[in-house]
Amino acid sequence: MELRGVGRRYGVGGPWVLRGVDLVLPSHRLIRVEGTNGTGKSTLLRLLAGIDSPTEGRVTGRPGRTAYVPERFPVALPFTAAGYLTHLGRIHGLRGARAAARADEWLERFGAAQHARTPLSELSKGTSQKVAVAQALLAGPELLVLDEAWTGLDSAARTQLALAVAERVAAGGTVVFVDHDPRRLAGAADDVYALAGNGLVRDTGLNSPAGQGPRVRIVAVGPPGAAPPDRLPGGPTYERGPADGTVQLTVAAAHSDALLRALLAARPPWHIREVYAQAAVEGPATSTTGRARS
Repeated sequence: MELRGVGRRYGVGGPWVLRGVDLVLPSHRLIRVEGTNGTGKSTLLRLLAGIDSPTEGRVTGRPGRTAYVPERFPVALPFTAAGYLTHLGRIHGLRGARAAARADEWLERFGAAQHARTPLSELSKGTSQKVAVAQALLAGPELLVLDEAWTGLDSAARTQLALAVAERVAAGGTVVFVDHDPRRLAGAADDVYALAGNGLVRDTGLNSPAGQGPRVRIVAVGPPGAAPPDRLPGGPTYERGPADGTVQLTVAAAHSDALLRALLAARPPWHIREVYAQAAVEGPATSTTGRARS
């Protein structure tokens, strides 16, 4: 998916919220968008999700299965929680029975199964947010857009959402998110962009969330001389080990499980020799000899 020269005004002839935004969203990527209040974060996410159209420029290549979690979920809808999710599942192409089953699965996963038959208007803010997140995940979107999606969730549900994000990326999806907490998915984002002055810039510094946070190092053994498989989850860095065929991969902790599954499922498979945690990125002293392609 690509944005080229995209701009968006406040109303007809109003001031520009965004202008001249260029952005490419490849698959297998987790992308964080930052910016102070009023810089256009929500506007950008609505353009990505197709909720709004640009005033100028073009958006191309939006996946057919695109899902969006808004900052405020509209609860004044004539559905129960399960009825709403089933309805959305059908819109996303799931058959009736499958849509209902997926609705139940996601309500259970987010700890809201007991509210399946509760009207949306009677749900608490936290439970409403669980429904909002569930509707975006139940059909396995290729593009998932999250606008402060963790706000209002309890600890267990926040953990489940983080896991679901990692699963989407590992499955080949693209996830774009905004969150007020700088620690959210710290170290997991493949790319970080900042909005300022109506424009969008990429943050490549170690002080960005993509350059901080816990990491996991995986020592794996593959065919002699072989590089790690393409498009590995989390875009890990890697360096050759001392033994032939040994590679040391370093990835954000949030992507470590998905990376392990990808290595074990590769053909021919990679054998995992060692896995250990690192407290954070080691900074300039850490060197790598390559980067797994993503």
